[in-house]
Amino acid sequence: MSDYQGEPAFRQKLKTAWQGFKGERRLRLLPRIRNILTSDSHFTDFIGRDNVLEVSLGLIISSSFQRIVNSLVSDILLPFLSLLPFIDRNMASKFAVLRNGPNPPYNTVQQADNDGAITLNYGSFIDAVFNFFFIGITLYIAVQVYSAASHDTVIKHSVKCDYCRKYIPETAKRCAFCTSWRDGREDETSALAPRTGSN
Repeated sequence: MSDYQGEPAFRQKLKTAWQGFKGERRLRLLPRIRNILTSDSHFTDFIGRDNVLEVSLGLIISSSFQRIVNSLVSDILLPFLSLLPFIDRNMASKFAVLRNGPNPPYNTVQQADNDGAITLNYGSFIDAVFNFFFIGITLYIAVQVYSAASHDTVIKHSVKCDYCRKYIPETAKRCAFCTSWRDGREDETSALAPRTGSN
């Protein structure tokens, strides 16, 4: 059934559901709907928050950047790597048949799947590993270029606290977990403090 044919049926279902509400229930439901659509609702406060807009913009930009990186890997880098003798341009289509179906042999994975054969699609796995490796390198280079241009460190290095062994920023002077100083002044203070005890 097409969307055009299904639309009247959907409207009829909504109409039937709305008619199923009694008069008092309708009166209780209408203020709630009006509340959601007015500026006094929490929904408008949620949408208007700055971090929601930042996250939305970040998701849109990251989606576009992902397409750029995927195109860089598949259209620019892989053709040059295909010149190597042990790498095939059609690496993703490589497979091994573990058990044949009724009508072997097979030229593609799709043919094997349609015939009910069991295949080991190692080419798709190798292609995914290549993509992951080169996407990681591309992102690392992009982060380094951004850090050099903006003088802002994106990759925050961390170290372990000597006392509680939690990871804290490398530039921190005190541990956020145990509040100890990183320069070891607690040890100096405890060494200079008078010792009490029986002689």
